[in-house]
Amino acid sequence: MNFAVFASGNGGNLQAIISALRVQKIRAALQLVVSDRADAYALVRARKAKVPTLCLNPKNFETREAFDRAVLAHLKERRIDFIVLAGYMRLFSHHFIRSYPNKILNIHPALLPAFKGTHSVRDAFQYGVKVTGVTVHFIVEEMDAGAVILQEAVAVGPKDTESSLARKIHRVEHRVYPKAIDLFARGKLKLTGHTVKII
Repeated sequence: MNFAVFASGNGGNLQAIISALRVQKIRAALQLVVSDRADAYALVRARKAKVPTLCLNPKNFETREAFDRAVLAHLKERRIDFIVLAGYMRLFSHHFIRSYPNKILNIHPALLPAFKGTHSVRDAFQYGVKVTGVTVHFIVEEMDAGAVILQEAVAVGPKDTESSLARKIHRVEHRVYPKAIDLFARGKLKLTGHTVKII
């Protein structure tokens, strides 16, 4: 299967995916890295790995849907079967999500449904939880509400800071995400209602 990674920032998870592909821990083909930011370091990582890139500026489009349709045209051209989000900070239009139903994976730095949104590490730390974690889930039209594929807990230690907790979470993300992508690519995930089973 062919897939694309969408990233807006540093691309730490993208690098973990590229590394997993090199040792055949993901049995799929990364055909495109997409970004909405020209300065995203993820694009540098992609080019170093000789992965084609696409960078479109949302400001050049009148609406979110117009931007998404332009991206979709590139995905169709590259015959992309599924999408992996790796720190992509734009919300998708309904049209985009309906174009790839249950074929868009995302990783979230908390144990959903707790601490949804873009500041989940900070929110969990400030709340004072003793355990947080990582969730890989499908994207649906409601934010951070798709069916859970994999989760792994991360303990919050008494000496942790928000920064040290973020680093611990990222290490888990880099291990869990390639595993989830490979399971999806090999048809090992069965979605029934809101429940995902590994088969």
